[in-house]
Amino acid sequence: MSVQGSILGNAVQRREDPTLLRGEELYFDDLDIAGVAHVHFVRSTFAHGTLDEIDISEAEAMPGVIAVHTAETLALEPFLGMPLLPPVFARPPMASGKVRFVGDIVAMVVAETKAQAVDAAEAIWPEVDPLPAVVDPLAGLADDAPVLFEDHGSNAAFQTSIGTEDGDPCEGATTVADCRVVSQRLAGVPIEPNGAIAVPEDDHLTLWVPTQNPNAVKDALVGYFGLDADDVRVVAPSVGGGFGPKAGLYVEFILTVAAARALGRPVKWTEDRSENMVSLAHGRGMIMDARLGLDGDGKMTGLDVHITADAGAYPAIGAFLVAFTQMMIQGVYEIPKIRYQATAVATNTTFTAAYRGAGRPEATQVLERVIDVAADLTGIDPAELRRRNFLQPDAFPLTTLGGMNYDSGEYEASLDAALDAVGYDDLLADQQRRRDAGDSSVLGIGVASYVEVTAPAGMHKEYGAVKVLPDGTVEARVGTSAHGQGHVTAFSMIVSDMLGVPMDSIRIIQSDTAEIPRGTGTMGSRSLQTAGSAVHVASENVLDKARTLAAHLLEASQDDIVKGDGGLHVTGVPANTVTWAELATAADDPGQLPEGMDPGLAHELDFDGTDSTFPFGAHVAVVEVDTETGRTRLLRHVAVDDCGTILNPLLVAGQQHGGIAQGAAQALFEGVEYDEDGNPVTANLADYGIPSAAELPSFEVSNTETASLRNPLGAKGIGESGTIGSTPAIQNAVVDAVSHLGVRHIDMPLTPMRVWEAIQPAQG
Repeated sequence: MSVQGSILGNAVQRREDPTLLRGEELYFDDLDIAGVAHVHFVRSTFAHGTLDEIDISEAEAMPGVIAVHTAETLALEPFLGMPLLPPVFARPPMASGKVRFVGDIVAMVVAETKAQAVDAAEAIWPEVDPLPAVVDPLAGLADDAPVLFEDHGSNAAFQTSIGTEDGDPCEGATTVADCRVVSQRLAGVPIEPNGAIAVPEDDHLTLWVPTQNPNAVKDALVGYFGLDADDVRVVAPSVGGGFGPKAGLYVEFILTVAAARALGRPVKWTEDRSENMVSLAHGRGMIMDARLGLDGDGKMTGLDVHITADAGAYPAIGAFLVAFTQMMIQGVYEIPKIRYQATAVATNTTFTAAYRGAGRPEATQVLERVIDVAADLTGIDPAELRRRNFLQPDAFPLTTLGGMNYDSGEYEASLDAALDAVGYDDLLADQQRRRDAGDSSVLGIGVASYVEVTAPAGMHKEYGAVKVLPDGTVEARVGTSAHGQGHVTAFSMIVSDMLGVPMDSIRIIQSDTAEIPRGTGTMGSRSLQTAGSAVHVASENVLDKARTLAAHLLEASQDDIVKGDGGLHVTGVPANTVTWAELATAADDPGQLPEGMDPGLAHELDFDGTDSTFPFGAHVAVVEVDTETGRTRLLRHVAVDDCGTILNPLLVAGQQHGGIAQGAAQALFEGVEYDEDGNPVTANLADYGIPSAAELPSFEVSNTETASLRNPLGAKGIGESGTIGSTPAIQNAVVDAVSHLGVRHIDMPLTPMRVWEAIQPAQG
């Protein structure tokens, strides 16, 4: 809904797109750095083993080779990816004594060209004595399982729980539904792989890196190497997708920096796609067992969830994500009792990290699946069962059993809107007609309601600054770092709305620690509610100061100063105007300032929203399943997402479409797989299934608007909502399509083979 007389709320075209479409934007791999050398890493081809001798002599003698390093020649301290975890899980930048996954770095070649580095790396054959591998996290907890870190004594990396003192939460229920839901491991597959360029200059270091959070990378580098913060600059140029795995410091960055500092010259690492599939952090990877109790009226009486998560070889934030799942395990429902227990396990696989949704999709997946199982057991329509158990709008603000402080929600409104948009009753009738006719092409309808947390885990603070320049243009600085979300457009709209300056006269500065003194970066769907609010408040302060200055210059009352074309003027007298250029010039001239006013037309702050916000919504998926082949076709996907007050519906719709596509990909196509020895069998895009637009319909997206009171924009996040709502809706739809054949559950991805195999027992 647009605000009267405001640009906010209107569909404004993205400012970012013209230069992207013309190929004018520079990514890190496009940068022309004089004298750059190239790195290639030698990675273990064994998932688990004792690392013996590494002969580097042949590689050292090859053409163009500048240096070859192992853990012994380039002594570096292990790096702990998540400070909340035991230090034993810190990862040596290069393996020493032991390798723990296929992709563990055992040596590094630095050469004049990339090709020379690759050729020399292929001449290095490390000797590894294989050890039994842990691939299944459940097996990794067995008493006789091989232990990745002997000093820790077990593979359990992190544990969390709630409600364990109160006994079985389902005790006394009339009906108890149970289900195991596997949220399979996923690869991020950003269109631009990872990489880094380290440029040392005397005591100064610049790192060009495609990251989601340059300031966090800088802080980690400063701490790791013991550098002076003033001597380190981290810049993220254009970034070709992130989705979570491009957040934080990678050991490859550490090694690239170490090589550059040792040589005193720029060094570059560019990841290839096969390398990306084993070295960039994976996502998801949770095995979730749920039991849901209901009374005779279909009201939920208790929920019991046990999760075993795959943290990979060097547990980091991926191990901690079970805490995010715990936070959101209550979902949108009134559940009197919840018991939740989770263990993250070290395995001989690529480490896991945040991936679009980061623990929150898993909570929705397990909850929405077990609700559909309960609907099947009780005979209550899945939509009606959800409606009977929704938290009501008058319950907010609410502290959940998972410990979250929900700000606002109207869950039934979003579900009703989605059901109405999809034509739910007509679909049910069509489904029954096909079943009665014995059609081999059957219809499935899947429903999912969700709530998620944005700006989670204390990420509700962000830096922002606004300054009017002497030429009348405006600079706005933000601590977030865009990689496709449309931040330049969104933040320009906010400044333009507040100051009345045209959007093309506003420059958004981000992603460069030389320009941005601090900032958390972009993840957790936090940017608009934090950085957007910071820009809003900073602009508001600049406007207040400008009005005071204009009143002084125009000899008028401040109450009579209003915005006009190009500046401020006296209300009703537009000819009596002072332009923004004149105001900025006057603000730098002490002789033109009113008494007591500080010079400059600028303001900066760290905005604090005080807490997270909680977007929500409902998705309905419609699928067609061929019972003879198991092939699933997604016919329609309707999403009604509520992200608070909408500033630009075009940006919101774009985020919805992208999120739904990633959620659909998990449901139907994607999955990282390993063999029993820990060898990845999906390490390239010939084996790892991702959909193109041809496999997906045009999604039908709309919104309700329930404003948050935790920021002046009323905004909540939208970047991950589509992924969270879509996956369980599609999984529910596929199971629903064949439920009349006796199928109760099918694991994702719902490939034709899996669906066909599930149908066969019913087919005799």
